[in-house]
Amino acid sequence: MELKIETGGLRLDKALADLTELSRTVASEQIKLGQVLVNGQVRKAKYTVQTGDIISYQIPEVEEIHYVAEDIPLDIVYEDADVAVVNKPQGMVVHPSAGHTSGTLVNALLYHIKDLSGINGVLRPGIVHRIDKDTSGLLMIAKNDQAHATLAGELKSKKSLRKYLAIVHGHLPNDRGVIEAPIGRSEKDRKKQAVTGKGKEAVTRFQVLERFGDYSLIELTLETGRTHQIRVHMAYIGHPVAGDPVYGPKKTLKGHGQFLHAQTLGFTHPKTGKLVRFTAQPPTIFLETLQKLRSKQQ
Repeated sequence: MELKIETGGLRLDKALADLTELSRTVASEQIKLGQVLVNGQVRKAKYTVQTGDIISYQIPEVEEIHYVAEDIPLDIVYEDADVAVVNKPQGMVVHPSAGHTSGTLVNALLYHIKDLSGINGVLRPGIVHRIDKDTSGLLMIAKNDQAHATLAGELKSKKSLRKYLAIVHGHLPNDRGVIEAPIGRSEKDRKKQAVTGKGKEAVTRFQVLERFGDYSLIELTLETGRTHQIRVHMAYIGHPVAGDPVYGPKKTLKGHGQFLHAQTLGFTHPKTGKLVRFTAQPPTIFLETLQKLRSKQQ
């Protein structure tokens, strides 16, 4: 594979990751193995690419791993021949990874839904978008490649409706607001996301539904879908999601992770063209915690 650098200034490994399907880790490994050439020459990862450089690289072969169907209880809110909508429980990983090879939503889908799209490969069949392990709520699932492409395109064009409920720390100064702050990988901690000038556009709208002593219940609408977007944006404005072990304070509400629930999901049906909308109640721990906060106000 070859690509031409249109704008120089980046390290070779970062440029390769930004401009190709390779992750930065894989890009660095390929560079070390001498599988990446700059104008026909082997360069180190720290080499600064120049405008006009021709980068030659290879896509490493990926060992195909097949995951088994598992009879895991799954709340299927809706299903037809093209799409399904599932209410993912808190604590469930969406798709398999190195540390989670079983017990994922994908394992459950393989058991309960026989036809799934293959666009995202063997590890993510049917998965159009995802939510974090400890975030509960609605996800759209594609049952064929045409449906997958249509749903993914609607997400990319920001036409899908995704509303969340969250309990956050503190009292927001305004009842409504818009957070517009680019999100990318944190330069201080590579395991985290952060608001950074080098990040991608991220827009979150919020509305305060209830106010408690030290917490607020808010509804959030995603216009973009960056990794950890709501969690990062709320922490950025000083009102982190309660229970968030990564972006929130240690002193917080007791639960099973962040109090964040994907409550409403709307999209254009890929076959009928009709707008469809689904809602799901937050998990029991979320509702019980809300009741405790309300009782303290009385």
